[in-house]
Amino acid sequence: MTQIIGPEAEAKLDWIALSDAIEAGHKLPRAEIGDTFLYRGDDTLLSRSAWIDGLGQLTKTATIFPGNKALGQPAINGGVCLFSDRDGTLEAIIDFHLLTKWKTAGDSLLAARKLARRDSRKILLVGAGNVTRSLREAYAAAFPDATFTIWNRSLAKGAALAAEYPGMAVARDLEAAVAEADIIGTGTMTTDPVLRGKWLQPGQHLDLIGAYRPDMREVDDDALRRSRVFVDCRATTLGHIGELKIPLEAGVFFESDVVGDYYDMDLLTRTSDHEITLCKNGGGAHLDLMVARYILDAVRAG
Repeated sequence: MTQIIGPEAEAKLDWIALSDAIEAGHKLPRAEIGDTFLYRGDDTLLSRSAWIDGLGQLTKTATIFPGNKALGQPAINGGVCLFSDRDGTLEAIIDFHLLTKWKTAGDSLLAARKLARRDSRKILLVGAGNVTRSLREAYAAAFPDATFTIWNRSLAKGAALAAEYPGMAVARDLEAAVAEADIIGTGTMTTDPVLRGKWLQPGQHLDLIGAYRPDMREVDDDALRRSRVFVDCRATTLGHIGELKIPLEAGVFFESDVVGDYYDMDLLTRTSDHEITLCKNGGGAHLDLMVARYILDAVRAG
């Protein structure tokens, strides 16, 4: 019988257990994935599918309409179907926004747990959308003693989000806020880099989440050059997302500069307290599949 899982399932989920499930999923046979991107101006139709032996199959279709914000509607919508590994039957239809929230932030939480300094106490969130809310919750689970600061182009919007979380500060000067941070998580919709490599300090960790199109970037070339660079998945980032695609095509960054992805989990480690680490969260249906299976198992466990 197909199970329908809505947002009420969130009460059964745990950020640390989720990131552990993502790590465990990468120890299974490598996923087969397929992506289709269609564009109309600023609008995007993204369909992703994945098959992992031992977890099953998943299809996820997302519509990304940035103009919806002006209408008071979510910019990202879609649907998710999880299929049985045993017989291919439809096991669950999972709320798109629930899955996307936990996959997106859980993906970067895994990177931060592996790459950020264990004594990280100051976390900067760049952007004031739903991704920022998710990151605030996820990072707090792994770094419970951390203090949070938010920066957003619209000061009022950043302040409104900060007000949802007691103790969250609002930064007016991004360069100064970057200089003070141990962990920086970005969730913007920019096409021009907002973070400059010259602002970065030894020992920092960056999670880049926002850019998802070939024309989008959140950091400049200098930030890549100064960092040990990781990605969650080579197949979904290098040739698809401007964060790496643009500098690769310009010849200022090379595929060999990427230390590893989540299938190289033994490489996903910090080698010193002074190096700068950076992980690009490109997503992928295999990650959606790992998270969907975690969600279904958590719901079934009651």
